[in-house]
Amino acid sequence: MSEAANTTSLWMFACVCLALMLGYPVAYTLAGTALLFAAGGILIGNFDPSFLTALPGRLFGTISNITLIAVPLFIMMGVILEKSRVAEELLDNMARLFARLRGGLGISVVLVGAMLAASTGIVGATVVTMGLLSLPSMLKRGYHPALATGTICATGTLGQIIPPSIALVLLGDILSSAYQQAQLRMNVFNPKTVSVGDLFIGALLPGLVLVALYILYLLVYTALRPQHAPAAMDIEPISTRALLRGLVPPLLLIMAVLGSILGGVATPTEAAGVGTLGALALALAKREMSRERLHEVARNTLEVTCMVFMILIGAALFSLVFRGFGGEELIHHYFESIPGGVMGATLVVMLVIFLLGFILDFIEITFVVVPVVGPVLLAMGLDPIWLGIMIAINLQTSFLTPPFGFALFYLRGVAPDSVPTGAIYRGVIPFIIIQLAVLGLLVLWPGLATWLPALLKQ
Repeated sequence: MSEAANTTSLWMFACVCLALMLGYPVAYTLAGTALLFAAGGILIGNFDPSFLTALPGRLFGTISNITLIAVPLFIMMGVILEKSRVAEELLDNMARLFARLRGGLGISVVLVGAMLAASTGIVGATVVTMGLLSLPSMLKRGYHPALATGTICATGTLGQIIPPSIALVLLGDILSSAYQQAQLRMNVFNPKTVSVGDLFIGALLPGLVLVALYILYLLVYTALRPQHAPAAMDIEPISTRALLRGLVPPLLLIMAVLGSILGGVATPTEAAGVGTLGALALALAKREMSRERLHEVARNTLEVTCMVFMILIGAALFSLVFRGFGGEELIHHYFESIPGGVMGATLVVMLVIFLLGFILDFIEITFVVVPVVGPVLLAMGLDPIWLGIMIAINLQTSFLTPPFGFALFYLRGVAPDSVPTGAIYRGVIPFIIIQLAVLGLLVLWPGLATWLPALLKQ
């Protein structure tokens, strides 16, 4: 492969990023840019058109991929729970439970947001839902705007890491393919596998650590500045019966989904089917699912699913052309020349992903960046589960970081004008530090992500 062809792959990647920044649709940008560069390469003789013959096989592989069936099912599960007012009832119950505790509303937001993240797995949906439901109540009861908005934004990003996350489903599928490529490159012809279920299990402890640290921060903050998060003495305490009636059904649903995966009873796809059916039964039991609302759920699910799979098709074409121009070999050579070896290369990749998180959604980064850098990093000896969790938390931090974090934009769109943008930015900084601390903890102790999957495989 000529040096000019290798350089072309980098220009193609840069053009895709530029087009996405200009607001062009992701799927058509990926496919269109790849086809334009491929056509130009064929005309000047530095691209082999035989690479494109692999596209039908890749598309058929995508269509027949059982793992990816979990995507529309988990999306539908989240939409059903959103439309059936489960989140609203959960937040009301938890707020009444912690009402007389300083920072109690904030703790309620973290706990409900974590459960909602485990149900929807979509950052934007969680931030907007929690912003609409909890922000007016927190401000009304005297919470400092920075604390209230920071808590909501940080909690909304938990959808990146707490399973069953849509991000982890897509990331797990891409890493599975990358891991097999890496092992074949190392002449391992009986490659090990990594599944979405492994990634779910690996994300469980880091996700719980993040939730615990969020709550710990709120307790310390409110102890030092009680005037910023007063107790809500005007809210009536909730009875045990009412609490259990509102809390137990969604918890049982989440436990059924995660428990079936952790126990090896069901694959993530099968668990997604159970979760969707359970969410529908819960909505019907609450009498919150009319025919019109069910039609809206189906339409929303179809729209999001079509978006995801169109991006996946565009990304498949992009990665083929990128490899045809020798981009993967160029990145492999570059990584080997970075000081610090595998950890230096990992640091560079994490920094690039963090910066791309300002302009690209997690789906775009998963389908465009991870297939390019994943096989190279895994061939250098990284654990695929550890790498997947690091990428997920890294993106979670990126979506929270001012001034471009997606979570900040989502909340700004639903926050009242009385809340200044600067308050939102200041509020998320402590949570960014917490997430960076968890990333550092994963670097120092990779077992935080890899111990539980290894234990359950025994």
